[in-house]
Amino acid sequence: MMVPALRITRVSKHFDTAKGRVTAVEDVSLDIMQGEFISIIGPSGCGKSTLMNMVGGLLTEYDGEILLDGKKVSGCQPEIGMVFQEESTFPWRTAIENVAFPLEAAGLPRDKRVARARDLLDLVGLSGFENHYPAELSGGMRQRIAIARTLAFEPRILLMDEPFAALDEQTRMLLGDKVVQIQQQLKQTTLLITHNISEAVALSDRVLIMTFRPGRIKRVLDIDLPRPRSSEMMGSEKFASYVAEIWRDLREEASKGLQESEAAAR
Repeated sequence: MMVPALRITRVSKHFDTAKGRVTAVEDVSLDIMQGEFISIIGPSGCGKSTLMNMVGGLLTEYDGEILLDGKKVSGCQPEIGMVFQEESTFPWRTAIENVAFPLEAAGLPRDKRVARARDLLDLVGLSGFENHYPAELSGGMRQRIAIARTLAFEPRILLMDEPFAALDEQTRMLLGDKVVQIQQQLKQTTLLITHNISEAVALSDRVLIMTFRPGRIKRVLDIDLPRPRSSEMMGSEKFASYVAEIWRDLREEASKGLQESEAAAR
């Protein structure tokens, strides 16, 4: 049998706070195969980012087990790359210098790192912008630079925590198309956190729906839509049925979060 690229087994994470112990993630198990695109969706506070930080090795103390190719994840791994929502480009570096930075830190000769950075900028559709500074580029272009920089070490696993959240709807749809093209081209295993149901359906092979705190897996939905995909299929009847199906599962959990917020405000 094939070994999953990632195996998450009965993982739980607790935090001690001034108000007592909080369980952020509880008893989560999931096998992710090489080349799969998985989206995680759930209400705010359901532990999505906590789960991703455990997979990425940023959180190392938890119950359960996370395996990468059958070996326990312990700390940050070169095989796992992460892209976050927050602005992460260096404003004093050009686009190509931003992408080349991790290769420079690793000691790769200048000609090789520049060539590799140029190829990655081409991959994310930014050829011709090599010498532009972040302030001269749009938010979507800066996020593509961040993705290219993460791809510089050719990670087998790509983790993305709401990378398009700060972008307008049109830009995030087009950038989503680009991410899928890259993922298919590189055969990369990708795990995406998003609050956007349409985005999750458009990009994913499977969508993992989480409960409100403590975060558990409520359902894993297979997305049976043909690839290659583009934002054009979002008008199809089948696409709409997937969106409606996920919203039915998610609505109950989102309502719990809203009720808790309202109770805390009283």
